[in-house]
Amino acid sequence: MLERFKTIYKPAEAEIIDKKSRFIGHAFPMETEEAAVAQLEAIRKAHSRAGHNCFAWQIGQANQFTRQSDDGEPSGTAGMPILDFLRKEDIKNALIVVTRYFGGTLLGTGGLVRAYGRAAKEAATAAIPIEKILYQKFSVTCPYHLGGKMQYEILQRGHSLLDTLYTDNVEFIVLVENPFTGTFAAQMRDISAAAAEIKPLQHIYCAHIDGKIIQF
Repeated sequence: MLERFKTIYKPAEAEIIDKKSRFIGHAFPMETEEAAVAQLEAIRKAHSRAGHNCFAWQIGQANQFTRQSDDGEPSGTAGMPILDFLRKEDIKNALIVVTRYFGGTLLGTGGLVRAYGRAAKEAATAAIPIEKILYQKFSVTCPYHLGGKMQYEILQRGHSLLDTLYTDNVEFIVLVENPFTGTFAAQMRDISAAAAEIKPLQHIYCAHIDGKIIQF
């Protein structure tokens, strides 16, 4: 598993006009090629009157699944600029479809490349580019008299406090970035003089969006 990678957060659209042609970019987070095919078909159905629904996707942590199509535009002028954008920005697990409604004026090959690339960029920006970071969740349980000290040390060391539970003891649910998981438990035991119980939980991807931690 990658410790961090770029992707997009949510489905979004963006539209540009070039010489009266409408280019509507649709961007989607996408985990599988099967889901990408289904989403592409939905766009084609919704925009069945459009001249072209060109697309590209890049799926897999090693970008092992890629596909692009000009959908009737001159070869290399539509699908490839979209895929080139995904590759240049290293955006993984994403599908971008650009729908074109012809406005009556030819753009030429260079104009098409620029328009499709720009529509892809605008759509991805609207979809909010994010970085997914691999964390491991830990449960840190300690007596109440150590709660303040443990919370301070957790935050001082740059970890993220996901939740605090108050029962017979204080339990902190902590997110630790993957490179630091090997030393976290030992540090917490040392700080608490072995009074804290540390349990490793699952690995998850999270992203920081508008000051909040979003789990995936």
